[in-house]
Amino acid sequence: MADTNSPAQSPLRLPLFRALWIATIVSNVGTWMHDAGAGWLMTSLSDAPIMVALVQAATTLPMFLFALPGGALADIVDRRRLLILAQLWALICAGLLALATFQGLTGPGLLLGLTFALATGAALSAPAFQAIVPELVPKSALPEAISLNSLGINISRAIGPALGGFIIAAAGPAAVFALNALSVLGVWIVLIAWKREAKHATLPAEHFTGALRAGARYVRHSPALRTVLIRSVGFFVFASALWAFVPIIARRELGLGAAEYGALLGSMGAGAIVGAVFLPHVRKVLSANGLTVAATLLFAAVSTALAFAHNFAQAASCMSLAGMAWITMLSSFNVAAQTAAPSWVKARALAINLLVFQGSMAAGSAGWGFAAGHLGIPNTLLIAASGMVLALGLALRWQIKGDMAGNIAPSSHWPSPIVAVDSPTDRGPVMITVEYLIDPTRKADFTRAMRTLRRIRHRDGAISWALYEDAAEPGRMVESFVLESWLEHLRQHERVTHADREDQEAVRGFHLGTEPPLVRHLIAP
Repeated sequence: MADTNSPAQSPLRLPLFRALWIATIVSNVGTWMHDAGAGWLMTSLSDAPIMVALVQAATTLPMFLFALPGGALADIVDRRRLLILAQLWALICAGLLALATFQGLTGPGLLLGLTFALATGAALSAPAFQAIVPELVPKSALPEAISLNSLGINISRAIGPALGGFIIAAAGPAAVFALNALSVLGVWIVLIAWKREAKHATLPAEHFTGALRAGARYVRHSPALRTVLIRSVGFFVFASALWAFVPIIARRELGLGAAEYGALLGSMGAGAIVGAVFLPHVRKVLSANGLTVAATLLFAAVSTALAFAHNFAQAASCMSLAGMAWITMLSSFNVAAQTAAPSWVKARALAINLLVFQGSMAAGSAGWGFAAGHLGIPNTLLIAASGMVLALGLALRWQIKGDMAGNIAPSSHWPSPIVAVDSPTDRGPVMITVEYLIDPTRKADFTRAMRTLRRIRHRDGAISWALYEDAAEPGRMVESFVLESWLEHLRQHERVTHADREDQEAVRGFHLGTEPPLVRHLIAP
């Protein structure tokens, strides 16, 4: 595990991160080659357009179905083992497809089924891949590491389809599927060699369904994560228009051939590379929020310019700038999401962030496609660019910061509860009451401060929360919150962070007297 206190250094100087980064690029190139090969093979197996469209559906649908379950698994099991199994699954599925295609046994159903299976493995492992990044690099290098991962995706997107097309022409789709299977081996070997530091848990792992609920509850009650999701929707819904129309602009508006279209996409990848190189330097000048505003304005300007591009050179210039803005936004939102979620729920939070990203892109593309049918592509791009600029109003209230949630390391400052009953672990529900004595004239200020505490209680496991005042003694305030079980309350002890401690101390500042607030633990019989 990386030393989070070590000085800033390039993540690529760290052998484990460097090996995994290179291996992941190779694997992603194989994935893009598979996508090209699967689509091409389906055109040979069926004349129905719906069958060709189903190849894309089989590739994207698993992300919506399995990303959140994958995030829950990554938070309750060993992430390294989960990733190793996912790579083994991908190797088996890709190998079976290659073997069947070499033998001439692949039909539409088998092609769709194995493509869906491959994408399912990728969806289940995607949150874990994102969640392990803080384990591979120091905290100071996290933004650059995330930028490099985004860069790797753009590199593979630029190389994969073009290389896949060349191999299909030379050796057929079966060769592409075989190479995709081989591309998985690098990641698998790096993960096998990784000596991940074992984490010794004092409590049993969460149940799967409970982990899903806990992840959704955390995101719902985390202002930092809600900020990331709101800003993501405000950008990606409008940015999806450019992605949706690039193929049509290239073929119909500019009359480009397949090779020029590939070069057009490659120019965006080149822009992303340049952006990744300069991004660490720009971060020293602009705040995280200012960086997202600047990148959004650049992307909006590029979308507008692309609407009026008349030749390949103009379009390629636009795409290069779009690549710079795109990787800036991806990196900024991913860094914000990473720093907003503690380790125990990180993969689930990142999975929800991934779902919002994918959903915004899918819904936006469909909506802009419908609008273009009535308004034309140039007008639709102008509307999307205008909407992107207007959505920057969100940056005033929901600001992206370099450290979204403060110090989210566990503080372990809650004292262990005194227990006199037998084996309370599996009993519940559990009610916790905290009794405060405050100056009645400060009741309004105290109540406002308790809103933050209410959010923390809900976020870390409480299923209900309330605040009461003693009718017979003004100033005696009783906070109560309920958890599903005693075990969940013990987990709540482990989840409290240093940032939470600061908020709790602010509330304790209202308490009068030398004794601390009286805490009671009540378990249902």
